This record gives sequence, structure tokens and C-alpha cells, in this order.
Amino acid sequence: MTAAKTASRPVGDAITHLLRTFKLPTAAEELALRVTQSGHEKALPVILDVLEAEADARKDRRVQRLRHASRLPLGKRLEALDLKRLPADLGKQIESLCTGHFLDRAVNVLVFGLPGTGKSHAAAAIGHALVDHGRSVLFTPTFRIVQDLLAAKKELSLPRALKKLDAFDLLILDDIGYVQQDQEEIEVLFTLMAERYERKSILITSNLVFSEWDRIFKNPMTTAAAIDRLVHHSKILEFDVSSYRTSKVMPTNPTERSSSRPPQKKRTRKGTK
Repeated sequence: MTAAKTASRPVGDAITHLLRTFKLPTAAEELALRVTQSGHEKALPVILDVLEAEADARKDRRVQRLRHASRLPLGKRLEALDLKRLPADLGKQIESLCTGHFLDRAVNVLVFGLPGTGKSHAAAAIGHALVDHGRSVLFTPTFRIVQDLLAAKKELSLPRALKKLDAFDLLILDDIGYVQQDQEEIEVLFTLMAERYERKSILITSNLVFSEWDRIFKNPMTTAAAIDRLVHHSKILEFDVSSYRTSKVMPTNPTERSSSRPPQKKRTRKGTK
């Protein structure tokens, strides 16, 4: 809350600070001073309360705008992620990334694991937490952003499309392992990675380990260059757990599995009754 941040400041200084954050420099310089000089300093706490309410309302509206622009799946928040299924260290890594400190150093996040292990949910949960902190995020399947960039290239507007993506503090590229690209698609994906290198963060989920990324980039040189740019400043999360979707379908108790099978007819030998 803004009130908590300004409580430790003298009332007049807190008013000045908030008006500066509202980009009202003249009011910031004059309001508290003039109210005090006119003998109405008792009104300053009321003015501060109003300005704090305005600051909170502005923050809420900004978060709503960022959430809408992020395309994050609405139900995939941290509280909906079953952290008990994950190794303790992995859970701590996810919670740490939710603070957003890695964005200030343009660190990438690479999330590996088999399908159904919770990679995409964790990525979305991190994205939601960052939006709550006022950071701009875009969540997109990798194939979709590749197709969008390829269309922009054909229309000679690729630089403008990349500049638009540059406005996001974090790009979440989901399921890069499912992308099967031709040469032009590989080029636009590599260009995106190169443009953000050491400037802005990318979070990638993949069901393919690095040794299998030649299936994505085809060319060994391009594969090595892409991996080098991503790994140089990165955090790697490994979802080495069983598939959540499979565990929901298959019972864990062996007796339950056997009892779920349909009854089989008894076989009889030929010539017997």
C-alpha cells in the first residue's frame, strides 16, 4: 500500500513525494508549503489520505491494464500451483522469481520438463506475480509469436514489431519445443532473442533439453548461438517430476489400478465343458 510507504515520512514531505510521482511538479513544490503558511497545517493529514487513495487507485488501474495486455491464463496463479508436488528448492526458486528482481539484470529463465509437469503453470504464476508488482509481461505460445513476427517481416514492419515487444519487461515463450520452423521462422525467433540479449528478460518453457534444440533451430551454429545468448545470464528450472495430468487420471494405489480393469471372461480349453 502507498500509505505504508509514506507513513514514515513527515506529512508535508509525503504529500510532496506523491505529487511528484503524479508528475505534478508545481503542486509538489507549493501545496504543503502554502497550506502550512496559511495556518491550515491540520488539513495536511486529510490531503495526504486523499493523495494516497489516488495513488492506490492508479496502481490498481495500471495492474488491470497490464493484466489485460499480458494474455496470461487467468487461473494459473501461484496459489493454484501445487508446490508440494515439486522439490523444495524448485518451489523456492519459483517464489524468488515472483519478486521480479531478475528483471532488473535482464536475466532469462529457462524451464525444462516433460509435458504435464507444471512448467506452463509455473511460468504463468510468475507472470501474474510480476504484474501484481507493476511489471509488464506478455505470455504467448512460441509458435504464435513466431508467426506474428514472420507476418511483420513480410510486411516490412519487423523492426516496429520488435520495438512493440521491447515494451514488455518479460516475454514468456511457452512450449518452444513444439515449434517446427522453416528457415524464415528460425530467423525471426533468433532475431527476437538477439534483440533482447542483455537488455530484457525472456522466460522459455521447453519439453526438449538443450541437446535436442537442433530440432528447433535445425542448424547447429544457430542452435549454439541461441543457447549461448539465453544461458549467458539465466536461471534454469528443472521440473523433474511426474506428469500432473497423468497422476490425476491414473490411480496411485496398485489395488485401485487392478480393480479398475474390466472383468475378463474365464478361458476354457478346447474340448472341455
